Amino acid sequence: MDEVFKSLKGQLLMDSGNLAGSFFMRTVLLVCEHTVEGAFGLVLNKTSDNTIGETILEDLPEQLNEQKLFIGGPVQTGALSYLHADDFMPDANVMPNLSLSHSIEDLTALGDSYSQTQKLRVFTGYSGWGPGQLDDEMKRNSWVTHPASLDYVFQNNPEKLWRQIMLDKGGIHRLMADGPDDLSWN
Repeated sequence: MDEVFKSLKGQLLMDSGNLAGSFFMRTVLLVCEHTVEGAFGLVLNKTSDNTIGETILEDLPEQLNEQKLFIGGPVQTGALSYLHADDFMPDANVMPNLSLSHSIEDLTALGDSYSQTQKLRVFTGYSGWGPGQLDDEMKRNSWVTHPASLDYVFQNNPEKLWRQIMLDKGGIHRLMADGPDDLSWN
């Protein structure tokens, strides 16, 4: 019997401990799109050493230029993506009140219309999977899933996000959260 496809769009993927030594070790990834044709996501807890203004050569509003640039994944590291949220976004395309965009013009417009309730994170590169690839990784227990929230997506201390979510999940995940990067150190 054929399995029914289950989209992971709007879910967080966390390294289950099986990705040691890879780019994805202890990462938290937001799945922005997942269909039978493949998946697209952004790593939420890897920042670059640069600000947006140091990397993007466009004339952007100053408040954008000063923000940290995130590394969304190892694919097309020059590609620009950003997540933006606000209190009411009826046309959000990732999850309620959260959208993914790639347009530099729209990013500039968002920066110009910046409000107290708006949240924005800019990424270089992305994480991508071909048809069935993410599903195979899930079957091999490479990833642990957790429901996404705007609090997780825009966490103030992204370097602590993987540990925080593992603690929030509880059980065996709590032990993983406090374990060493390399279990042979134990």
